[in-house]
Amino acid sequence: MNGNQAAALAVKLSRAQVVCAYPITPQTSLVENIAEMWARGNFPGEYVSVESEYSALSYLIGAAYAGARTFTATSSQGLAYMHELLHWASGARLPIVMVNVNRTLGAPWSLEPDQRDSLSQRDTGWIQLYCSDVQEIMDTVIVAFRLAEEVKIPCMVIYDGFSLSHTYEAVQLLRQEQADLFLNPPPKSALIHPSRPQTVQPVTDYRYMARVVQAGHRAMMQVPGRLGEIDRLFAEIFGRKYSLAEETNFGNAETIFVAAGAMAQTVKSFLPLLDGGEEKNGLLRLRLFKPLPEEEIVSILNKPFIKKLVVLDRNLSMGIGGVFAQEIKALLQGTGFRGQIFELNLAGGIDLTLDLLRRGMERINAWQDGEEKIIWGVDL
Repeated sequence: MNGNQAAALAVKLSRAQVVCAYPITPQTSLVENIAEMWARGNFPGEYVSVESEYSALSYLIGAAYAGARTFTATSSQGLAYMHELLHWASGARLPIVMVNVNRTLGAPWSLEPDQRDSLSQRDTGWIQLYCSDVQEIMDTVIVAFRLAEEVKIPCMVIYDGFSLSHTYEAVQLLRQEQADLFLNPPPKSALIHPSRPQTVQPVTDYRYMARVVQAGHRAMMQVPGRLGEIDRLFAEIFGRKYSLAEETNFGNAETIFVAAGAMAQTVKSFLPLLDGGEEKNGLLRLRLFKPLPEEEIVSILNKPFIKKLVVLDRNLSMGIGGVFAQEIKALLQGTGFRGQIFELNLAGGIDLTLDLLRRGMERINAWQDGEEKIIWGVDL
């Protein structure tokens, strides 16, 4: 099945009670699959059609307050349209799960799998998990429901448009009894109820607001530890193991590529061709991005034999560079890491090919002091 079908099936197996979404390419077939299951009587929850992404998340905020297990999906401009409500959901600590299928933001219009849509929302208080294949999409949606409900923080499951949303791969299907064993039952008590009248999120002063922000930060800092425990439980039940950050072919590798999403799988398949049997290249795949699992990443990268980090970014924070590169540089500041950090920037949805990666590495290996450390894929 393809990535959107896998996500839709996982939502059903998670026994989501309210799904509300507005279609937008390349996410459309995901919610169409859920709507079709609902129309045939095969989806246990409610499916609600609305007139916009803003309304979709508004509806789910109300449903989450009422105690429902909730889900939505979007892409690109749709996620941008939700921006105000992303803050409302996280500020209220509502465990909503959303899939965002990466697609570049306009202008101009484009359907390429650029990551700027999700990364432009990194400070909205949502957990962000990046998937690299279709099996992981199915598994991560179920993981996201448990994680969001345990830490009371909304969770975004993110994967590349078309290269994962519409690409078919062999997957091991989850069984309903496994999902029920892994997930806690949906909440039985509502945050608000007609028998308990209250004012929800009233106007506050700075003292209360500061406490709310502080509590949200402290809860977010607990996410890596909780996700690690949830991943271990998932492995016991389903037999597949995930880590917060995945390392491949480290050994004595002098150059480490850092990537998230489908690009990480692409780089992994290229490593033997780049190495020529010498195993001088490795890969660090970022799975949990918000919050970054700091201890795990620093432990993985704090190796004296690493001379270069090459961060692959299919995104751009204009005036600074790629977002993942920016975060990795900040994370390693003051840790004693002695290698050089370069960025191969593929913003706009540039396809990563073996030839492009080789040409990028030629530029990096020929780099001299004073030159820009961003290698632009569009110039290769």
